[in-house]
Amino acid sequence: MRRLRPLPLIFLLLARLCSAQTAQQILELDAARSSATFEVKVLYLIGLHGEFGSVHGVLRTDAATASVDATIDTNAVHMRNRRYETWTKSAEFFDAEHFPQIHFASAQFPIERLTRGGDIGGTLTIRGISKPVVFTIDADECAAPLSGACAVDASGTIRRSDFGMRSRRGALADKVDLRLSIFVRAPLR
Repeated sequence: MRRLRPLPLIFLLLARLCSAQTAQQILELDAARSSATFEVKVLYLIGLHGEFGSVHGVLRTDAATASVDATIDTNAVHMRNRRYETWTKSAEFFDAEHFPQIHFASAQFPIERLTRGGDIGGTLTIRGISKPVVFTIDADECAAPLSGACAVDASGTIRRSDFGMRSRRGALADKVDLRLSIFVRAPLR
């Protein structure tokens, strides 16, 4: 029987250790509890608020990093006034008929930002137009956001003109504030 030399055995053990530490976990976003809201100012004073019915997607994590891939159904926007809902779904705003989803894909970020807070960059696609954006995750006292016990809250600001929404410039501000509250569910794999 042939004995293994110590050096190859060490490489084998290191390879197993590294693969265990870098195992990726994929967590589904809990669409029923997660939400996304927006606010745009009318006449630069009055906030017009909207909320989307759900946020779908996944959060990918490994030992040191995380990334998120999320979609929002533009037909699922809810507002106080039915007329405003219809308008935000129209070609002037989200154009839900032609662009039924908003999509966000983050770059990888340090996993501790999920609890300590900080900026995450990524690409936001609205109306078929993709732009780089930065969301700021709020620091949270919840020690286990990956358990689904608490939300990860984030916010950011975009310019609607960057995404082809240029109508009603005199009455409607260009700046749109976005707010997300994301819960995760059990791992997919």
